[in-house]
Amino acid sequence: MSLKARLAAGERALGVLLRMPGEELVEMVAVAGFDFVLVDGEHGPADVVELRRHIAAAELYGVPVLVRVGSAEPALVLRAIDAGAVGVVAPHVDTPEQAVALVDSAHYPPLGHRGFATYGRAGRFGLVDPRAHQERMRVETLVFGMIESPAGVREAEAIAATEGLDGIMVGVADLAASTTADDPPHPDQVRHVHQVLADQDKLRMDIVNSLAAAEKSFADGAQLVVYNLTATVMAHLAELRTARLD
Repeated sequence: MSLKARLAAGERALGVLLRMPGEELVEMVAVAGFDFVLVDGEHGPADVVELRRHIAAAELYGVPVLVRVGSAEPALVLRAIDAGAVGVVAPHVDTPEQAVALVDSAHYPPLGHRGFATYGRAGRFGLVDPRAHQERMRVETLVFGMIESPAGVREAEAIAATEGLDGIMVGVADLAASTTADDPPHPDQVRHVHQVLADQDKLRMDIVNSLAAAEKSFADGAQLVVYNLTATVMAHLAELRTARLD
């Protein structure tokens, strides 16, 4: 089953946010038994060749890859999915128009206008029936937007209602950075978006830094939870360093 089908069937998925380059880390995440990898092309280098290698490494273990692209990057959306990613996560979706543009870049017609090709990895280098490929992409591609500002929170209902947008991840750090004294408290904004997702039966992805936070997110209704590997590893390294007596 595709990751999208598994989520539709009620499964919950645990993943890792990984910044390139780190193919061996992709393998380690897969061997450890995680459900998916989220490769970061926003804050990572977004090298398309390295991205393709990371996706190929994950596929050897049967682990699906989502790619976080940059803001308004339809070309990277196309290349990531052509390379075999099962979907994309796009930051800074503040309006329903931006959500529509995101879906448009990720899907073939009639839902979007992504350039059609079967000769990449996703089309098994041309050895697939074009119509079957088009239908598989329609039913298996995952599209997530990130709400990361008070403006996006205010538009959460309209953004979530966008046809073809499967879910939302709240970018809690950016939301906190952009929240002013005139906005509702940060926790209230996060809860509002999560309630909108529950009301509209859209997928919720949370990003966390610890096991306890992951357990809390799942208990609170998140269908996907992703560890920020950098934060998790650095916290562990900082703890290990305390063994030095000085």
